[in-house]
Amino acid sequence: MLVACAVYLFDTNSATEVWAQGYDPLGRWWFSTMVAALPVLVLLGTMALLKWKAHVAAVAGLGTALAIAVLVYHMPVLLALRTTAYGAGYGIFPIAWIILPVIFLYHLTVATGRFSTLQHSLTSITEDGRLQLLLIAFALGAFIEGCGGFGAPVAVCGAILITLGFKPIQAAGLALLANTAPVAFGSLGVPVAALHAVTGVNVLVLSKIIGIILTPFCLLVPFWLIWIYSGFKAMLEVWPAILVAGATFALTQLGMATMMGPGLVDVVAATATMAALIAFLRFWKPKRILNAKGEVVRSASRRSDAESAAATFKAWLPWLILSVMVFVWGLPGLQHWMNEHTTIVFPVAGLHNVVQRMPPVAVRATPETALFTLNWLAAAGTGILVAAVLAGLAMGLGPGALAKEFSKTVFSIRFTVLTIAGMMALGFVMRYCGLDATLGLAFARSGTLYPFFGTLIGWLGTATTGSDTASNVLFGNLQQMTAQQIGVSPVLMAGANSAGGVMGKMIAAPSIVVASTVTETYGQEGAILRFVFWHSLALAALVGVFVYLMAYVAPFTGLVGK
Repeated sequence: MLVACAVYLFDTNSATEVWAQGYDPLGRWWFSTMVAALPVLVLLGTMALLKWKAHVAAVAGLGTALAIAVLVYHMPVLLALRTTAYGAGYGIFPIAWIILPVIFLYHLTVATGRFSTLQHSLTSITEDGRLQLLLIAFALGAFIEGCGGFGAPVAVCGAILITLGFKPIQAAGLALLANTAPVAFGSLGVPVAALHAVTGVNVLVLSKIIGIILTPFCLLVPFWLIWIYSGFKAMLEVWPAILVAGATFALTQLGMATMMGPGLVDVVAATATMAALIAFLRFWKPKRILNAKGEVVRSASRRSDAESAAATFKAWLPWLILSVMVFVWGLPGLQHWMNEHTTIVFPVAGLHNVVQRMPPVAVRATPETALFTLNWLAAAGTGILVAAVLAGLAMGLGPGALAKEFSKTVFSIRFTVLTIAGMMALGFVMRYCGLDATLGLAFARSGTLYPFFGTLIGWLGTATTGSDTASNVLFGNLQQMTAQQIGVSPVLMAGANSAGGVMGKMIAAPSIVVASTVTETYGQEGAILRFVFWHSLALAALVGVFVYLMAYVAPFTGLVGK
């Protein structure tokens, strides 16, 4: 696969004629839609129903996509192969480049015993597994999503939950479920910036409407999370803490999104949530204390304040270094400097500006860019790697020990890298062939119900590409155009694409692979998918209902503004 990437990405001697996409190759839109959905059905079905390993399912889904692209959509074979190589290359960098240093840091903390110490430090805040889940998966995960995104919050939080005693599949599924509400403003607001780029709508206006749509779900998701984990009765036992966490995050996110724009929304909201929750737990605790296994904790071992403070600092030092480094690495000024001086952009020969998006997906025939960005220094993965090395040195490991653990980590994720490369190749083939647009246009035929189904377009886009940013780029313009045709707010539907997309993040194949890798459940991706799928669909449908109310029903229509 790496050889194919090198050959097809950087062969500058090739020349390819412009190829225009067609979105109804079979002459019946419903038939074309069914065929366009086959790659996704094969990928998810083989994992969830046939229980195939993720890398095998990825190859099957990719093979299906290539066959349909060439035989049904008449995409030139060489163009399809170049698209495959481009997608695989993107899967390796930057996606796998983020997973590698996170797993490396995890291995370092295990090797030095810091991970076991982390468990004790967290129980000093609260021994209750439900509250630990709120603090780690919901609040800390949102902070990491805001700084870096791209799978890092699922990787870090999944690893921490394992040490607290959560079952591996459970830890993976809960980490995915918690990583929803912050996704729209992840990576310092990149998804919103991408949506602005394709729609032309003011960034602050988009940020505000997305914040409004997501506010009730920022409040709902933590209740949903604890309900799924411990049951309805056990959830009610800790409802005050859940309300503190959800309300703090929701109100802070809305305020930041409305007044300051998308850049620091998640970082500020997550920080406020962690502070509010920790302060609240100092004077409140539930009548029953349940550990991560759901067992009642009858007595707690107490340590001296000095011992507790020292243990807490040692336990959190690697993750504090990670959080600070990810935040610093994402600062706009530093990012601009690193990109200007170190980033190399390669046009993908034979693919860049060769494929054309056509109406009604685009206003006019628009060439699809295909640029491979090698931002080796500015990439989030590089910042995480620096943090891992600094944390390793701070934990007393020398260069030799760091090199040994790094080589072990590379070997341990070899199948993960293969899987992500295959899945991203599948997503890119669907995009450049036009399968994704066929699916989106099918939803756009829903008429007055479009606000509901248009939201599901965003869900579908994130689920298939693994990125809310990519979903916004793919469907942002389609949402705007369709909204104008049916007489609803184009700004509302552009925002709905991103808000609906956050609920698709938990079932995106790359996200599931990240979760399975860090929880050491690789090969059980089907079980993880079954754990989260119906929750993802139900939450996306609820977002769709809320958007429908905002489009047509007073007083919700007043939330849209002018």
